[in-house]
Amino acid sequence: MLQELSKIFLNLGIILVFFGSVLWLLGKLPFLGKLPGDILVKKDNFTLYAPLATMIIVSMVFSVVLTLIHLLKR
Repeated sequence: MLQELSKIFLNLGIILVFFGSVLWLLGKLPFLGKLPGDILVKKDNFTLYAPLATMIIVSMVFSVVLTLIHLLKR
């Protein structure tokens, strides 16, 4: 029981480190987050930022990567 739980936590940690690293590297790209479809509304003491185009692009990239991983496992 404890060995299975430790494997789950280890795998979860590896997955979190991987996605954290990917997000950190994506934040370094100069154009990401400033695309034409991203919405930025600034008022006096209110800021709304909705990166719609960025989220669509990131989602498409993750979908392609996960599809390739799935196809390679077959």
